[in-house]
Order: sequence, then structure tokens, then C-alpha cells
Amino acid sequence: MSTVDQVTAPTARPVAKARGLFDPAILRDALKASVRKLSPAVQVRNPVMFVVLIGSIITLIEAVAHPSTFSWSITVWLFLTVIFANFAEAMAEGRGKAQADTLRRMRSEAEARRLKPDGSEELVPAASLAKGDCVVCEAGDVIPSDGEIIEGIASVDESAITGESAPVIRESGGDRSAVTGGTKVLSDRIVVRITAERGQTFIDRMIGLVEGANRQKTPNEIALAILLAVLTIVFIPVVVTLVPFAAYAGATVSVVTLVALLVCLIPTTIGALLSAIGIAGMDRLVQRNVLAMSGRAVEAAGDVQTLLLDKTGTITLGNRMAANFLPVGAHSERDVADVAQLASLADETPEGRSVVVLAKERFDIRERRLEAGHHFVPFTATTRMSGLDLGERQIRKGAGDSVKRWVVEQGGTVPPELDAIVERVSRLGSTPLVVADGSDVVGVIELKDVVKQGIREKFGQMRRMGIRTVMITGDNPLTAAAIAQEAGVDDFLAEATPEAKMALIKREQEGGKLVAMTGDGTNDAPALAQADVGVAMNTGTTAAKEAGNMVDLDSNPTKLIDIVEIGKQLLITRGALTTFSIANDVAKYFAIIPALFVATYPQLGALNIMRLHSPQSAILSAVIFNALVIVALIPLALRGVKFRASDSASILRRNVLIYGVGGVIVPFVFIKLIDLVLVALHAY
Repeated sequence: MSTVDQVTAPTARPVAKARGLFDPAILRDALKASVRKLSPAVQVRNPVMFVVLIGSIITLIEAVAHPSTFSWSITVWLFLTVIFANFAEAMAEGRGKAQADTLRRMRSEAEARRLKPDGSEELVPAASLAKGDCVVCEAGDVIPSDGEIIEGIASVDESAITGESAPVIRESGGDRSAVTGGTKVLSDRIVVRITAERGQTFIDRMIGLVEGANRQKTPNEIALAILLAVLTIVFIPVVVTLVPFAAYAGATVSVVTLVALLVCLIPTTIGALLSAIGIAGMDRLVQRNVLAMSGRAVEAAGDVQTLLLDKTGTITLGNRMAANFLPVGAHSERDVADVAQLASLADETPEGRSVVVLAKERFDIRERRLEAGHHFVPFTATTRMSGLDLGERQIRKGAGDSVKRWVVEQGGTVPPELDAIVERVSRLGSTPLVVADGSDVVGVIELKDVVKQGIREKFGQMRRMGIRTVMITGDNPLTAAAIAQEAGVDDFLAEATPEAKMALIKREQEGGKLVAMTGDGTNDAPALAQADVGVAMNTGTTAAKEAGNMVDLDSNPTKLIDIVEIGKQLLITRGALTTFSIANDVAKYFAIIPALFVATYPQLGALNIMRLHSPQSAILSAVIFNALVIVALIPLALRGVKFRASDSASILRRNVLIYGVGGVIVPFVFIKLIDLVLVALHAY
């Protein structure tokens, strides 16, 4: 993230305000959609709920042919089971549709001032722009499509897309030339070359992402869906074989009862919520202003075992700050602070301002009055120094070798302890700036990378989850080691080059690990493409954004940690509800099996541990619970199981204790309560 971006965009808000779970508009639309989704063509995509739908049609036919309160009750609750499953999916989809509609209007209403070959302009719809077209944007214009600035510099309001509350600077050349369609130019004039194909802009991809109906299933989701389908297929012949078994025993089992048994035995709960869990997980990512190119990337984030993190902006605040004044010879700390502040008065860099501030805080040195004829000396790459000339007095601060050479040229001598101080500061991971007043070396300023507050605890959480953190920096190994130790990362890569990053990623992947990293420059593109989760910054180059499989619209490199947590929350939620779904079938066995055969085999009455009133009330109670539990779990599916940083064994143990044991106990309690209600209403 650039310095400009850090200064002008301190906070961010979501692209679109997240609506509550029970927003009236979402509820209304979800109810309508849940009825429309009853179409077999839609249900066939979910084998579990398709079986429930077919079963409800069979019981409907039976209820019409042989009317009874029991058969009609079962039929109604089976249809409600399917509708509730549709409702869960529609609720998840509805949370993104309003945002998609806003983005779609933004895309369709935009116009562009396209440049002709002769240099003149023509007004065309933004949707008609092709890759390679050049458009002119001035103050007040909306940038019509994704592109890169090839001429000019401007202040851009990106709040409509990224949620940034303050404008950012975009200019031709470098890593801040990329612009996004739908953002607004606030000042000056720029020429933008379109880099996106028609229908493949950021806005198009965001619309596809937030509209759950267009979301492709991820590999893990497909695998779980196959497992659920297999379990469903297994239970069908099991239930069918009960017919000859009952006939042999001299009992009669109705079709309605068999269908009810089948629906209660198959994993209807997770089958109903599976799609909603995936859509809601993607929605949580969008609410964090991260655009994923596929659901596969989100799930991969949940399985990541190695995190590659840039030092600057991710682990440290991004600017080195003055931390100490270290005197040499007979000088005091105040002497160093006094001379260093004079040398930094015209230094507008964050480092220079921090020197002035530290001198004020430590020694109350303020309100400097400079004599007429003073001259500020700017920093150059050649001299590697800056400073101030006050008449014949010359003050300099800069790199140790450069200042020492300059002091010798002025006829001075270098104190013997200076090299030891410079070496000690470097070993601590800080940057030493030597300060000289003419031919006299006064001391050293220690510029220190400020590690972000709480980042060490974050890395501790990652470690408990089995994730290895690696800091990437261009610093020398000595400095990198000191910062890595302070931040608490597991390893570091110093003097990092694109080739070194790529080699590190490949080495981790060869060990069977999934790797995630962030980047914003063209030189990061190869590594972003190689990583399993590559998060490109929105302020980065087009090459970086095309290489990654996620784009952070806030351009906040720390977001990678949040992305991993969202991915893990998605996987944990799916696992928890799958555990609950399979576990709650146990209570249904104890409710329905005794009800089927207790008349023929009275001994089975011992299994009726809930002491349900009658066989019919037992079966109906199980079917009603089977439907209502879907509604009860919709908020959990949409919000996700609360994320806690822990290892896989702890997560598994918690899932088994809470959702496994809970999935066994809860149905016993509520099936009994439903049975009592039915009896109280004299339904049975």
C-alpha cells in the first residue's frame, strides 16, 4: 500500500452496508424465491432435497387417494421441509442481490469519453468499451471501466467500489496507475487505457460473486454433496426392504410412514443448508471488501498452512520512526536531538517528521528560529544525506558511510566508537542515521520499524492453528532477523527477489502445504500466480491483479490474516452443521423405529425412551422437528460458527462435543415437546 494511500485512507467500510438477517425486504424476496425453487428442475441439483420433494409428492398422492389427518399432516410438513431449505438458500442469496443491483445500475448508466485516433472525443456507453480503448476522465467523471492511467495524475474517490472513505491519488506509471470502473475522478485530468474485456470488469466479477445463484460449487462442497447423495441412496433400499420385512412379521406399513422414515433418516439438515453455508461464506468475504475469483480460493484460504507476509505495511506500520538519540564522544543525547531536529526541519518524510517530534517529546526542543540566509539541503540518492546550512555552519544526517566520508572531507575525524554504535543499531533491526555538525560527528539517530500492535498475538493464533508465518522483506538478514523476532513470525526471507519468493512458495508446496501471499507489483505476479491463495492489492498493477485469485479492494496487506480466518470459518461451519445433521438422526431412530413395529414386537417399546404418545404422534413429531430444525439453524449457517484460533484437533473435539453430542440431545428434547403439544391439541 503506498504512503499516499495510508495517509488518505485510514478507515474503510464495506462496499455495501450489510443487511440484517431479518431485513424485511430480504425476507419477503426469500419467501417468494423459496416457492419458485420448488421446481424439480431446481431441486434436482440437490439430491437430498430432491428425494424429499419426490417423497412429498408421493405422500400427496396417497393423501388424496386415502385421506386422513396423518397423511395430510405428513405431506404438509414434507413440503415445508423443502420450502425451508429453499428459504435458507434464498436468504443467503438475497444478502448479495441488493449490492449486485446497485453495481449493475452503476455499470449500465455510465458513459465514457472515448478518444478517437485523431485525438478528438466521442461519448459512448461504458458497456461498449473494448480492451485497448482510451478514455478521458476529468473532475466529476466516473471512470467507465477497469484500466490503467497512461497520462496525468488525479485524486479518485473509490468509495463506491472499495468503501474507502477518503480519496486516493492515482497517476501514470508505477504501482498506482490502476483504476477501477465505477470510481469517480475528483480533480485534474487523466487518460485511461481500458484493460478489461467486455463483461470481465471488476464490477462484472463482483456481480457474479455476490449473486449466489451464479456461484459454482467448490470441490469440497461437491465432495460433501456426493457423500450426502450416497447416504441418501443407501437409505432408500433400507427403507424399501422394510415392506417385505413388515409383511413377514404380520404388520402393515403405509407408504406415508415409509416416506416419513426415509426423510428423517437421510441427512436433510445439512442437505438443506449446504448451499446457504457456501453462499454466506462468500458474502462475508465481500463484506470485508475482498473479491474472490472463485469459491475454490476461499476454501483454499481455510486450508492454508503457510502465510507469506510483507514486512512493510503488514507486520510494521510502513514507516521507520525515530526511537533513540545515541551520542558519541563528549556529546549528550540532547546535543544529538538538537542537531538532528535542525537537520530534519525541512524533511517532509515520515522519518524526518518523527525526528522532529521525538526531539520535542524527549527534550522539549521546539519553536526553532532560523537565521536569515539558511539553506535546506535535500536528500539525494547520490549523497545519501540531507541537512541544513546556517551561514558557515553545515549540519548533515544520513547513511553512516556517506556522513563519515563528508566529515573527513571537512577536515574532521570519525570517533572510534561510531562504528560500534552503528553496528549495534543494525543488529537490533533498526536503521542508523549518523548526524554531524560540520566536521564534528555528534551521534546517531535510531530509526526503528514499528511493529503493529497486536500482530504478535495474531501470529500466535496462526501458530495454534498450525499455520506457519514467513515474513518477506528486502532488508538485510540482520535487520530482518531482529524484526522477525520482535513480531513473532516463524521464519523470514531477507533480501527477497521475485525468484526467491517463487522458490520459497514451490518449496512449501512440494512439502504438501497450501501457501497464501499478498502482492501489488508486477514483480509479485509470478509468485501470486504460483500461490494457492494469491491476494493482489487493488492499488497494484494490472499484472498483479490478473495473477492473483483474490483482490483486496482496501489494499490492506494485513487483510490476508482475515481472509484465512473467513476461509476457516466457512469450513468449520460446514463441518459443524454436518456433524449436527448426522448426529440428530439418532433420536429419530428412537422415535420412528419403535412406532413402526411396536404393535408386532412389543419388546421394541423399550426403545421408546422418549415415551411418545402414539406411533402416529411419534412419526409426525420427528417429521415436524426435521423441518423446524432447518429454520432454527439458518442464522448459524448465514453468520457462521464463531471463529476461535485453535488447532485442528481442538476444532474437531469442540465440534464433536457441541454439535455431535448436542445433535443427539436436542432432538430428544424437542421431539418430546412437539409430541406433548400434539397431544395437548388433541391432534393424536
